[in-house]
Amino acid sequence: MTLEAIIDPRGQVGINTIGLSPRPDMAALKAGPILFYDNTKLDFCNYAEIFTAIKRNFRERGICHFSDFRQSVRGSMSSDLRERARHLARDGYVAAVVALADMGTSPMTTVLAIELEKAGIPTLLISAPPGDGLARHVAYFRAGHLCICNLDIYQASTVDEITRQVEENIGYMIDALTLSSHEIDQCAAIDSLLDTQPQWDLIVGLKLVLGVEKNGDAAPGRYLEVLMKQCEALSIGDGLPFIPPTEARVARMATFCPYPPTEVLIPEAGPSGKDITVRDVMVNAVMAGCEPEYLPVVIATFQAMRNPAFNFQQSITTSYNGGNLVLVSGPIARELRIHSGQGCLGPGFRANATIGRAVNLTLLNVCRAYPGKADLGCLGSPVEFTYCFAESVEHSPWPGINAEHFDEQTSTVYLLKAEPPTDVVDFLSRTAAGLLETLIDSATHLGRMNAYIPGRILIVLTPDHAQMLTRDGWDKPRLRQYLFERIHNPRASVEGRGLVPVRPASFGALDPVPATRSPGDIDLVVAGGRGGHSAIIASWGLYSDAVVQPVRLPDGRNARSILDFQ
Repeated sequence: MTLEAIIDPRGQVGINTIGLSPRPDMAALKAGPILFYDNTKLDFCNYAEIFTAIKRNFRERGICHFSDFRQSVRGSMSSDLRERARHLARDGYVAAVVALADMGTSPMTTVLAIELEKAGIPTLLISAPPGDGLARHVAYFRAGHLCICNLDIYQASTVDEITRQVEENIGYMIDALTLSSHEIDQCAAIDSLLDTQPQWDLIVGLKLVLGVEKNGDAAPGRYLEVLMKQCEALSIGDGLPFIPPTEARVARMATFCPYPPTEVLIPEAGPSGKDITVRDVMVNAVMAGCEPEYLPVVIATFQAMRNPAFNFQQSITTSYNGGNLVLVSGPIARELRIHSGQGCLGPGFRANATIGRAVNLTLLNVCRAYPGKADLGCLGSPVEFTYCFAESVEHSPWPGINAEHFDEQTSTVYLLKAEPPTDVVDFLSRTAAGLLETLIDSATHLGRMNAYIPGRILIVLTPDHAQMLTRDGWDKPRLRQYLFERIHNPRASVEGRGLVPVRPASFGALDPVPATRSPGDIDLVVAGGRGGHSAIIASWGLYSDAVVQPVRLPDGRNARSILDFQ
């Protein structure tokens, strides 16, 4: 039996180790100035006490020259933070303290600390649960080592508890900013649970084949079983069986890929800091079980992810229990048989299952945004396996999303960081008025992100519900306006719970508080089978928006057929 070598789906595997900046001695630290960088997370709860307590303890040791800088890292890419660090380095800081890596901003806050080190500023990063582990993984992959002080605090920690944590760790903080070059490495050492053996040779080619043959069983079933166990040990894959990505299979995938394999789709992505290339996507599309002709849709999804409106870097490690919804509209959806009818958000349809899975496998394997290790997802969600369906234009009385943004002949991917569907059951309403009340009641509640961060809502209507609305004279513009005015929460019910609100300034005095920013935040599509179960799909919304990306050829033309890619 001949077995082909398996391509590493993690792409260019390896740890990028940087040199740490030389630390000042205590006299130089006292002379200052020391940069205190607040990424705006100190606005939360009692977290402002972190810098207050650190400065108080520094002053007791004669360290008194501080300079405060406050700017969020949300929505930033690595290149943005690299430039910011270079700008700050011009001000001659002898050291920097950066806070706080506690939640979804942990990756880019850690990147900022790394970039400050690279710019010549000795830096201490302050972390807190649940983002402390994620910060360490980012530092491990992108720098090899970094001085990180974790404070064991959380949203309900009192000022006294935060003060005590700072005092217990002040010795480490001083060491992190003053130790000599031969001592600082131990202070900055990081233990990681991922890719501590980054080389692929544990499961590739001859080692796997010899291991199988040595046991006297070269059957394909045994081969796949060994491969799966090895991948599980290396935190590769999504826990489900996969198609081994051999060179031959990747070459077949390339038959619908006119893009250069080395083309970078997203630079310095996720915890690993590795570029996501076209070849990476091809390899993971093979693993997911995609047919080659599905690849252009997967690539279009990553092109949409690169749009700053999506907030990619934070979205792939957020604690939010949602997934990457891929909604395909237009002729290519029909060509590829991306299912839009009965059961389209469930199992049984290869294009739906594997396109969405290819997106998520790429994020897991290349970005190393791995659950329980380098991902903050509190519970996770089934929609993180796959989340893809098509719009049923043939059953829709309205223009599809592709036609609204481009034209009917242009195929598009609508990308949204979104929660699982919320079922909207209504078999008994006989008029649009009754159905709309049901939809409005389902569209927001106190446990949903849009109660505090107004954003996109995707309403997926079954053909029966769409017919009822149309019969009573409703079109998309009128529906959007009507729903925008009525999907809201009383201000008293949202104050002091959920999340620190992120709302337009114009919402400051509104009561009730809208769950969307404008009528344009409400997207309406028809999909599914006949019956009374529609769905509300609300977005993450945290500086993240829907992106509508045309399925394009490398020369920038919108593809009219999937055959254009051959």
